[in-house]
Amino acid sequence: MYVLIGGAGLVGLNLAQKLVELGHTVAVIDIDPIACRYAREQVGAMAFEGSAVSTEVLLEAGIRKAGSLAAVLRSDALNLAMVTLAKHYGVTHILSRMRHPDFAEPLRIAGANHVISTVELSVSTMVNAIEYPQVESMMHFEQGQIEVLKLSIPNNCYVAGRSVAEIAQDSQFPSGSLIIGYQPHPHEDLMIPNGSTILEPHSTVLIVTKPGCLHQVIDFIEQKC
Repeated sequence: MYVLIGGAGLVGLNLAQKLVELGHTVAVIDIDPIACRYAREQVGAMAFEGSAVSTEVLLEAGIRKAGSLAAVLRSDALNLAMVTLAKHYGVTHILSRMRHPDFAEPLRIAGANHVISTVELSVSTMVNAIEYPQVESMMHFEQGQIEVLKLSIPNNCYVAGRSVAEIAQDSQFPSGSLIIGYQPHPHEDLMIPNGSTILEPHSTVLIVTKPGCLHQVIDFIEQKC
């Protein structure tokens, strides 16, 4: 996919790096010639020096053929302008970073499919790390209505050695929660478990649940035999 990124700052360059590693063709736009040179020489992306809200620069950078566009410029106003132009030129998948929540709705109205608040994401990640230190990672979906957490199975805990079916049928397992992923060992691939999958000690599970059930899920998984 051809991906166009507005802004070659820390976020833009790291995003470009990951996308290049995944095999995408990536182009970045930035007014800083040093950042553009770095993008070309160190990241392996194309780079266009100039304003990401200039129609001339956007057309030169190939906005008409972009499958996705990410606006990660230094201000919300610039991101809003880039999103508006991307929508005008027919980009179907548009992402934007947002600093101030007042821009959330304008960005969506302008055409952003995904609006990502970097401050909110950082704070949420840190709060979860403090409140749930035993959770390896946590993802939020549908504006926080669904949580997916990654948990390690401790040795000698209640669920170790039990099957997914046994756990799902246990009256103590929070209603509406589901084990959707299983990794037997850190060096093995994540798999989709079935009812007969046995949860071994020191393995890792992915569990989808509601925010109000997080403590219950963690307590259930970690309770001792």
